[in-house]
Amino acid sequence: MKKIILASNSPRRKALLAGLGFEFEVRVVPGIDESYPEDLAVEEVPQYIAREKSEAYTVGADEVLLTADTVVVLGSEVLGKPRDAADASRMLHALSGRTHRVITGVCLTTAGAQRRFSVVTEVTFKQLTDDEIDHYISTFRPYDKAGAYGIQEWIGYIGVTDIHGSYFNVMGLPVQRIYQELQQLI
Repeated sequence: MKKIILASNSPRRKALLAGLGFEFEVRVVPGIDESYPEDLAVEEVPQYIAREKSEAYTVGADEVLLTADTVVVLGSEVLGKPRDAADASRMLHALSGRTHRVITGVCLTTAGAQRRFSVVTEVTFKQLTDDEIDHYISTFRPYDKAGAYGIQEWIGYIGVTDIHGSYFNVMGLPVQRIYQELQQLI
């Protein structure tokens, strides 16, 4: 059986992968560039970044490296991690009362092969009030989350009215699909 290497410090990704029952090791190379070409289709952005992350690692013969990237897409705009409270507020106001897509790109790399895929989930928010947005930002400080929100947090409890697709994908790791793919690699 190959050893799984999770290339992420995200506590959500660690918890989700642990929930699959696989043993894994966390290995993070700091300072990986997460930029992407401006002319890249928004649907391709997270898979592109996941592949770029994988190239920063050396994968042993007995290892499977898991890299991932999650973006929130509203229309044709990619909402990454907010820079500050004002940026988080802008994003949440834009998502309020609308449906958006959460896309996670995953790259599974072994010494001899690479599997890449993306999973898309549609999420709809109710019309959020200014007070709700301000409370969420000041209490939860969602600066490490694409689209400035975590569905597993308070804003998801009170704001998400509809979801089509994988809930866990919105948290940052499409575990059902990863389980399927890992079964073929390990």
